Amino acid sequence: MRPRLGAERQDNRSGSPLVNDVGWHVQLNLKPELLVQIEDLLLRSPSPLVFDHLAHIPRNVGVEHPAFKAMRKLIDKGHTWVKLSGAYQDTKVGAPTYADATAIAHAYVKAAPERMVWGSDWPHPTEKDKPDDAVLFDLLSQWAPDEATRNRILVQNPEALYGFGRPA
Repeated sequence: MRPRLGAERQDNRSGSPLVNDVGWHVQLNLKPELLVQIEDLLLRSPSPLVFDHLAHIPRNVGVEHPAFKAMRKLIDKGHTWVKLSGAYQDTKVGAPTYADATAIAHAYVKAAPERMVWGSDWPHPTEKDKPDDAVLFDLLSQWAPDEATRNRILVQNPEALYGFGRPA
């Protein structure tokens, strides 16, 4: 059975062209199993796609998970972005290293640094015990050890994605 998406129309096309026409992007925060189920729909999207929290790739499977493979296809298509955020979500290792999330983040950065943006996820609405934002920010230096790459992730990529500096 196909999942029913609110943005999908009767003709089985996504509502993404409507989003694209106004210059927006589609923000996705979904379970990896759903990402795999709707991969074909996402690949047909003309709109930029932004996936929150490392696309929720299961930490125990990492880059071998079918959702990571789907993400690589989407990134390679050229209009998908990944938020390097939420290292604390679903971690089995925990602070301060979040080594299980670090492996996934590092793989994304190595594959396509031009498609990564960083996010803190502050104020961490899903967490009873709030993570230390300074620790989360410091992870970026492990995920992207090169200063030029970090600048790209923190400055140039958000400028490109969100249109900072462009006339309205």
